[in-house]
Amino acid sequence: MDKTIIMLEIDTVIDTYCSGCFLKSQLANDKGKTAAHRFCIEGCTVGDQLKFLGSQLNNTSK
Repeated sequence: MDKTIIMLEIDTVIDTYCSGCFLKSQLANDKGKTAAHRFCIEGCTVGDQLKFLGSQLNNTSK
């Protein structure tokens, strides 16, 4: 995959699912920003997709 396409996919995923995420804002209010960020990385399926796209970005040579 081309790096530009991967970056566009990452932006689309973030714009579609992460911007305005109620769960993240609620966790940030209840437990703090660090806990909300940790959930996004470790517990959210969208975070899994972003990790996959990031790994594809790292594996792309160009």
